[in-house]
Amino acid sequence: MKSYTDLEQSRKLAEILPLESADGFWEYHNKWYSEGDEWEGYEDYPKAEPYLEYTRKENEWKEDKSDVPCWSLAALLSALPKIINNETLFIETSPALWHIGYRNIYTARADNLVDACYEMLIKLK
Repeated sequence: MKSYTDLEQSRKLAEILPLESADGFWEYHNKWYSEGDEWEGYEDYPKAEPYLEYTRKENEWKEDKSDVPCWSLAALLSALPKIINNETLFIETSPALWHIGYRNIYTARADNLVDACYEMLIKLK
C-alpha cells in the first residue's frame, strides 16, 4: 500500500498546501548512493524513499535542485476539511477502488487511499 505522496504529487501539493503540513521530504542528491551501477544516471533525482521527518523552512524548498516536501496518508487526511457545506468527509472502499469525498459535492477515486486523498485535495484547491 502506498504510504506517502510520490515526487510529482509532492511538487504539486507544495504549491497549494502549507509546507508545514508536510511530514516528510524527498531528499535531493547529486552523489552516488550505491557501490553498484543501479544509481547510474540518477545522480540528480531524489532518493527512492522519502525521509519521514520535517525539518525544512519554507524558503528552502524554492530551488529546482532542493529537497521536496512529501505528505504521508495521515498528513493528507489532516489537510482535508472534515465538513464542507454540511457534508461530512467520507472514506469507503470497494474491491478495486478507494472513494473519498463529500456526498453530493465532490468525490475522488483511486486504487489507493493516498492517491484518492491527493485527487480530493486537487479538486478542493
